Amino acid sequence: QLVPRSTDPNYILTTDLVDKSISWLRQTRSIDSEKPFFLYMSTGATHAPHHVRPEFIAKYKGQFDMGWDVYREQTFERQKKLGVIPADTKLTPRPAELPAWDSLSADQKKLFAHMMEVFAAFTDETDHEMGRLLEAVRSLPDADNTIVLYEVGDNGSSAEGGLVGLLNENSFFNGVPESLEDNLKAMDELGGPKHFNHFPAGWAWAMNTPFQWAKQIASHLGGVRNPLVISWPTKIKDKGGVRSQFHHVIDIAPTIYE
Repeated sequence: QLVPRSTDPNYILTTDLVDKSISWLRQTRSIDSEKPFFLYMSTGATHAPHHVRPEFIAKYKGQFDMGWDVYREQTFERQKKLGVIPADTKLTPRPAELPAWDSLSADQKKLFAHMMEVFAAFTDETDHEMGRLLEAVRSLPDADNTIVLYEVGDNGSSAEGGLVGLLNENSFFNGVPESLEDNLKAMDELGGPKHFNHFPAGWAWAMNTPFQWAKQIASHLGGVRNPLVISWPTKIKDKGGVRSQFHHVIDIAPTIYE
């Protein structure tokens, strides 16, 4: 028999995972502070379902009303200013299979923008919780000689939400259509425990800027590429440096060993 981890209606998995990680870290270091430790911490974010506290969702109200076409262009310009992509990069066009934001009805825009607000809130909450874990690591006496690798995501953003998003991702896998009318009625419940919600593929495409497509299309970088941040103050002096050469996750262990 499966027993729920908690009966608290406000339970959040990421918070629980971080609490457990911090507890394990402090216990391990108190037993033997000289031995190196390996802590692997993986969140559920931002994979569906997008479950997040309401106070985080409220922060993003109205911030995605411009739609995925404009948001993608804004993201692209930010990436160039940050030096994440070359200044002469060309933005890939929206695939013909995805609708233009301006072609949607007012109700669709209202629902889809809110689905993106929930996704952004889920990301924000995850950053907040991972920040708590990193603060615990930074409090250690040998923090500067601790390697931290922070990989964002397990693939590109997912288009499994289809063209109109989902209250329940399992409806997609079982071929059961959802109606816009029903989803609008439940809009304010998104992010809560009632639904296995996911956003539309148009937002997944925007979240993979500047690349083409999304998780399901592995032939394009939008389906397989993620950001990776590495910190090791004792050895890596180029704080904030950006690396543009192509990397693969299998390179990490051999590089550290070397």
